[in-house]
Amino acid sequence: MSELDPAVLTAQLVRDVDDLAGRLHLARRYAHLDEHPRFPWEEFRSLGAHGLLGLTVGAKFGGREFPLPVAGAALHRLAYRGGTAFAKLALQPEFSSVLAEHGSTTLRETYFAPMLAGKLLVGNHITEPGAGSDAASLRTTARRRGALYVLNGTKTQAAFAVDAHAAIVYARSPGAPDSPGLTAILVPQDLPGIHRSTTPDLGEKWMRRGTVTYADVEVPEDYRLGEEGRAFDYLKDELTRERALLAAIYLGVAQASWEETVAYVGEREAFGRALARNQAVSFPLVEDGANLEAAGLFVQSVLGELQAGRGSAGRAAVAKWMATDAALRTLDHAIQFHGGRGYSREFPHEQRWRDVRSGAIAHGSSEIMHHIAARELWPKRTDSAAG
Repeated sequence: MSELDPAVLTAQLVRDVDDLAGRLHLARRYAHLDEHPRFPWEEFRSLGAHGLLGLTVGAKFGGREFPLPVAGAALHRLAYRGGTAFAKLALQPEFSSVLAEHGSTTLRETYFAPMLAGKLLVGNHITEPGAGSDAASLRTTARRRGALYVLNGTKTQAAFAVDAHAAIVYARSPGAPDSPGLTAILVPQDLPGIHRSTTPDLGEKWMRRGTVTYADVEVPEDYRLGEEGRAFDYLKDELTRERALLAAIYLGVAQASWEETVAYVGEREAFGRALARNQAVSFPLVEDGANLEAAGLFVQSVLGELQAGRGSAGRAAVAKWMATDAALRTLDHAIQFHGGRGYSREFPHEQRWRDVRSGAIAHGSSEIMHHIAARELWPKRTDSAAG
């Protein structure tokens, strides 16, 4: 881990983000990706070349190993300057931390190291037609056949469904000792028996989410990540960190819209005076500013706790819900107070709203976030909700 003062690191990263965002015109590219969805390989490689991939990944795996609060500030700035797309791209290695932490040296060198350079993409396949946050309901199987695993099942809402070179597939291993008996396997996506398709989404269209079907797909057993049946434990640890970092991203795009809206209503006149003179406009914006700042302080606190090893899944879940809720309310006001033009593509607020709206569902729905937090208040019973 870098020994520089966290404030110095943060300031340096913010400067790096601002420089890259300006040179690559990330705000403009963000809007373009919404109209012309595709995976932004050029920007992905640029993020890798500038050390903005794997911000929290351990140095032994090739990452920057920055403290979580520092990474959160950098992701917030990336979202502020270029929307959710490039901030989430920067976080992609963290989404695949199970590969880095539990994969073999060969797998890390073949798949994880190139991803840190922005040259290769690894996805995650968890959700199924009948199972989202309820990991116990996953039905995809990974059955042993000699030195192979044979995969059968269907994964839905998979990000980068047709773009990923490989995916971490979470499947049930019959006979595995640990409940719910999930095993993580890295699956190259060009193997026989894999069928991939996309499903149009409301937002985050560049991810090209879709369905991936596995029909008797044979994968060597040394592509397994960690121990058989232990993947649920690995996934919970990864999701806890991800949720707190995603919270910073959602607040970043909302902050951009809030500032733009504050400026707009201060200049826009209606009925002979600035819109900001109307309490129906000014009071909600005052509240939005306070809520964004409060959520940001809470998120940074949670990231600090996680960095110190005393964080909890429940606190991270609350951070994700709180940030998403505050961001969506702020973005809705941004659309509303820009009037008819706010409801159009003339301004970025509607795209930001659509993209942040996924945050109330993906990586654990807001309802599940409450459930995880409540479970820590009353910890007597356990279940298989991912978290």
